[in-house]
Order: sequence, then structure tokens, then C-alpha cells
Amino acid sequence: MAKIPDLDKQIRHQLLAEAARNVDNASQHDFWMALGRTFIAYIAEDWEQTKQKYQNGKQAHYFSAEFLEGRSLLNNLVNTGVFEDVRDTLSEMGQDLAEITEVEIDPGLGNGGLGRLAACFLDSCATKNLPVTGYGILYRYGLFRQAIENGFQKEYPDAWMEEGYPFIIRREEERELVHYEDMDVYAVPYDLPITGYGTKNVNTLRLWKAEPAQEFDFNLFNSQRFDDAVIERNRVNDIYRVLYPNDSSYDGKVLRVRQQYFFVSASLQSLVKQFERIHGNDWARFSDFHTIQLNDTHPVIGILELMRILTDEKKLDWDTAWKVTQNTFAYTNHTILAEAYEKWEVGIFQFLFPHLLDILYRINEMYRLEAAAAGFNSHEVDETAPFGSGRIRMAWLACYGSFSINGVAAMHTSILKNETLRQFYRLWPEKFRNKTNGVTPRRWLRMSNPALAGFLTERLGSDAWVTDLSQLRKLENDKNDEALMNRLLEIKHANKVALAKFIKETEGITVNPNSIFDIQIKRLHEYKRQLLNALLILDDYFMLKANPKADYTPRVCIFGAKAAPGYFRAKAIIKFINEIARLVNNDPAIGDRLKVVFLHNYNVSRAERLFSAADISEQISTAGMEASGTGNMKFMLNGAITLGTLDGANVEILEEVGAENCYIFGCRANDMQATREYYNPQWQYYNIPGLKRCIDTLIDGTFSDRGSGMFSDLYNSLLNGTNWERADVFYVLGDFDDYRKTHRLIEKDYRNKAEWARKCWTNIVRSGRFSSDRTISEYAAEIWRVRETPIA
Repeated sequence: MAKIPDLDKQIRHQLLAEAARNVDNASQHDFWMALGRTFIAYIAEDWEQTKQKYQNGKQAHYFSAEFLEGRSLLNNLVNTGVFEDVRDTLSEMGQDLAEITEVEIDPGLGNGGLGRLAACFLDSCATKNLPVTGYGILYRYGLFRQAIENGFQKEYPDAWMEEGYPFIIRREEERELVHYEDMDVYAVPYDLPITGYGTKNVNTLRLWKAEPAQEFDFNLFNSQRFDDAVIERNRVNDIYRVLYPNDSSYDGKVLRVRQQYFFVSASLQSLVKQFERIHGNDWARFSDFHTIQLNDTHPVIGILELMRILTDEKKLDWDTAWKVTQNTFAYTNHTILAEAYEKWEVGIFQFLFPHLLDILYRINEMYRLEAAAAGFNSHEVDETAPFGSGRIRMAWLACYGSFSINGVAAMHTSILKNETLRQFYRLWPEKFRNKTNGVTPRRWLRMSNPALAGFLTERLGSDAWVTDLSQLRKLENDKNDEALMNRLLEIKHANKVALAKFIKETEGITVNPNSIFDIQIKRLHEYKRQLLNALLILDDYFMLKANPKADYTPRVCIFGAKAAPGYFRAKAIIKFINEIARLVNNDPAIGDRLKVVFLHNYNVSRAERLFSAADISEQISTAGMEASGTGNMKFMLNGAITLGTLDGANVEILEEVGAENCYIFGCRANDMQATREYYNPQWQYYNIPGLKRCIDTLIDGTFSDRGSGMFSDLYNSLLNGTNWERADVFYVLGDFDDYRKTHRLIEKDYRNKAEWARKCWTNIVRSGRFSSDRTISEYAAEIWRVRETPIA
């Protein structure tokens, strides 16, 4: 057990310095702030030494619009081995560390899987002593704080920094000036330490905050034109105010692009200065020392910005600059959905940075010549060029301007090669590779499920699994020990009891922990098919009403999800789920047999409670549409059984655990295109028993959308389609019957507790493939070409 020197004294000093209070008068929040500052002081020397050592060799840089880090205090204490020391010292002061860690608000730096993956990757890089730094934006209000009012999602500012955040350090002297055509903005870096498990290395997540080059117009203010005096400041603050501002309007799109350029330009300027300081002006070697991973299309504008810096500022000739740029960037594709491939109107670039357009046009001409020379016809060239039809196609620019293109699950990468990016695969097959996602076992098991983690360590005889998850495979035969499996079930039950208590406190709903805990937590999107889940719940309700004595395994259905503010239909699904919950939960005839919970404001700290308590992991996206998923891996790691389509990383989970230890249903991805040709959801509507009644609740008065038109739109999307999309584009009704049959099988199997425990255990011990440590080792060796660089 490591110890922080003079911990008691340091806490007392920080309480006085930060809050001007002594131990007797300090609040739990005061203690949290004091502990945060004490911890920063404890790691400061290692953090600085890590930065200095990394700068001397090859480094990788992870550019991402979001990093869903979760709470810092507990994770850092566990990673650095000082948890027991801090817990015991606080106890002597009359404080409970568990209560103090609950004071911390989740940093509003991300939203869903993209951001959580980025956080897992940074954790693995630090744990493996890899010279990797993350770069993003210090969002003031995050995505939003979600409230549910009368069943509707309502968005409020996520004011996570109101009372300070002790783990981020402002680096005033390293600010950068970002130039737009209409204004200049300072980017001020705030660094968040990323601790690894069992290592002295401390990596960095650098977050940029926008500040005006001129705070306000003093003369206008003195002339009592107060609003005019701060117009520019407010426009600058918009850049970092929220994650993913609503882009349903032109102004929203401009803000999105402005935001993306802001953090990318600042990050590149910082890297260029670092290179110049250490390696001089040998710019042709920039890519020998720096690799930049583009996490999805949001940072792809960096390709144009690096070309601008190298050619305009550093006076490198075009051909050399382009070679350097192509050898610097690597692109991770996270989706096959066309709407996620950002295509910006050229007018936005003309307004914000016309100087980048000249660079884009030249790159575009280069691509067109190269593609034509490779045998592409004129139509193929037009379709795949970075610029066409008045739009800048960011995914296509990423493919051309990067030396590596990777998908995030084997099936996803195959679809990219054969369908979505097939033309680019024709051109550059050597660029394509797969990097199946992973999750960190430190946060998602060691920290969030300590009872199970302790049990695994006891059985293995060490905690080696924490940094080598494949070690758990040695415990495979424990599934045959009845006593051990009973212990596993006891741990799961205790987690379910704790979650039930939390649900009662936060949602006011009483649930029975002896029920199946069936959980679907992820971003609300039609292709993720929360609607399919909701329809089955409603069907079960009607079945139980009609057959009160039906043989039915009690089930608690738990959702957690945020819908993008401008995503009308996703918000309709949230309303529908909450209407179902109101109906089911208030029916005394149903009792504890079926409960529905929509846990509002889903975030990392809530996810930590949910994964450890789940029996069923709902991974039911339309086959071929989910790139990977990482929630499926976190559930698996904690002993939940996957119920899913053969999609994303579900394919690889099936390969690891076998068909007897997970439940796969629905149309397969390779059959979907042929199925679409004859699919008519009206047939399912009229012929699948019970389905019509469930769908009709959207329009027959069973539920109310308060005149919003949400439910009629949802109804039409399933049965009639619209002018721009066919009916039931996500095959909700097509998969309903098989989904229901699979649920009935699960409910039957769940009753055999001994066999169920063996399924859970098999999932846990075979989860090694899905550690982010494995993923990052592959990135480091095969893409970034960086080596472990321990400071001790």
C-alpha cells in the first residue's frame, strides 16, 4: 500500500488554503477539493517528469471532440495505490471517503461511446507507459443535464465546474491564438492528469478553453453601451459552452465547425512549437516524432490546418508538406451511418477560414488526378472526392489525408472495406486495418465492482488481471464449483440491492432485486432500437393483464439515454418509454412482476452502478449499423449476459463465449439488403400476435404526447414511412417476433440459477479480448509506432 507523505497535514493545509476552514467546520465538498489538490501535489513531480521524457521520442496524440472521463478522485486513488491510506486518514478525521467521493460531479466532457472509448484509451496508455496525450475542449456545460418532465426530455446546463474542479490545471503560458476570418480567439490549455495503474507515469488530457483576444470594448462600456461591449466575448464563449451544439440551423453548423477548428488548431500549434523547440526546423521529420489519431470526423480539419502551418508559416514546399501530413494522421471510423459523415457547406469555410479553402481545393485536385490514374471513372471520382456538390466531405478527406484507416470491430471493418469505404479500399488497401474496441478493467471492474474484483483476485491469487485481463481465463473451471458460483450470485444480488436503493432515491420507483435486471443504456438513436425494447415491454404488460396467472419471470427494465436536443424522433421514444413506465408501474394488478425505469441524466457514475447490477445486456441495434459498442463489453466484464443482434462487437463476444452463453436474435447483416427488397412492415403489424395493439397505443389515446405530434410521427415512421425514408427503416417490427421468443428463452434459463451463474462466469473470465489494454497495444505497435516509456 502506497502512502502520501504527511497526508493529514496536507489535507488540513489545503482546507485552509482552498476554503479557509478547519477540519471541524469543513463540508464534504471542502474535503473533496482539498483531497483533489493534495493528490495533484502528490503526483506533480511524476507528471512533469513524464511530460519531459515523452518529448524526447516518438509520441502519439489522440484528437477527440469528447472524453467521457467520469469522476477523478476515486479512480486516481485506486490507480496510484493510495486508496487505503486516504480512507484511513479521513476516518481519523471523522470523515467517510465513500461519502466524499459522491460529492464529485461527473465532468461534462463527453456524451456516449465515442467519449467513453477515448477515456478508456487514455487510461490504458498511462497504465502501459505509452507516450500518448489526449486533446479536446473544456466544455463549460457539457452536452446537457437531462431532466424528465411529464415524460419529456428537458435539457438544462450541466454546470459541472460551478464550484471548481481541483484536478485540472490551467497552463496560461502555453496559450495559442486561433484565427478566424471574423475574429481571433485565445485557446488556453487546462491539463487533466491521467494516472495509470501501478505505474509512476502520469499522462495528460489537454483541454482547451476559448477566451477573447479582447475581453470587452472599454470605450463602448464607458459609453453605457453595455451589451455591445461584450458581444465578442459572448461569441467566443459560445465555442466552448456546450458539446455538440444543435446543428439543425445554419448558425448551429457554423458553431460546430468553429468549435472543431478551435481545438484542432490550438493543439497543432502547440505540437509544432514543441517540435521546433526540440528538433529545430527539420519539418520533413515531423511525422517521425508525432502521430495524430483522429477520433471520428470531428478533428479531420486538422489535415488542412497542418498543411497551412507547414506551407504558410514554416515555408515547406507543398509536396513535402503533403507527405508529412499524410504520414502524421491516422483516422478511426466509428460508424457506417451516412448522416454521421460530416459534410460541411462550402459557405461555412468561406465565412470562417477562406485561407483553408485554397488548401482544400488543391488537395481535391490532387485526389481527383490520383483516383483517375488508378482507373476510377468520372462518376467514381466525383463521388469520392474530398470536395464536391458544394460540400467538404470530412470522412473522404480523412481517408485521403491519413496513412491509416481503422474500424472498431471486425464486422465493422469488413463493412467499411466492402461497402461504405470500398472505393478507398480499392485505392489503398494497405491503409485499412481493424482495431476492435476495448474497455478499461480498472474503472469498469476494479473500481466500480469491488466485491467481484476482490473475488477474482482471491481466486487468481493476485491482481495481475487488472493489467492483463486475459489472466482471468485461468479461472474457467471455477464454473464447476457450486459454492463459488453461489458466491458470484451473492455478489450480483448485493449489487442489485444497491441499485434498487439508488433507483428508489433518484426516481421514486420501488423495484425488486429478485427480478431479472434487464438494462439498455446508450445514446438514444433509432438504430439502437430502444423502441423495440419498449414495444416488447408493452406487449408483456398486455399479456399479463390478459393472463394474470401467466408463468412469467419478474423483470425490471432499466433505460438510460440522452437524445440530441434536435433529434425529434429520439425524444419521442423517450416520451413513449416514460408513458409505458407510468402505465406499468402504477398498475397494482402487475405489482413486482414488471417494472420500467428510465434513469434520468445517464452518465459515467450512474453507469458504474448499472453495469455491476445487470443480468441482461440489451445490445439490439439493427444488424450492420452498430460499429462496435463498448457497453456490451462492460456488461460482459461484470457478468451480464448479452442479448443482441449479430452486430458490432457482439460478433466477437459470441466468438469468445459461445452461443450457449449469450442470446443472439434477428436478421443478420449479410441478409439485411435482400430482406429489405421484400420487407413490408404492414405484414408484421397485422400478422404478428400482439404487435398491432402495441403500435396502436401511439395513436389510439392510450398514451398522450401532449399534442406534440411525436407519437403520430413515430407511428408513421414504423408503418408508412415519409417522403424521404421508407417505413421501419431500422427493422423494428421485422425483428420483434424473434426478439420476443428470445426473451422467453432467457426468462426460462434464468430460473436455473446454477446454470445461469455458469453463463455469467464464462462471460467474465473470457472478457480478456475486450480490454482496452489489448486495443491500445495494437494501436501503439501497428499504427502509432510508439514504445513504452516508463519514468521509473
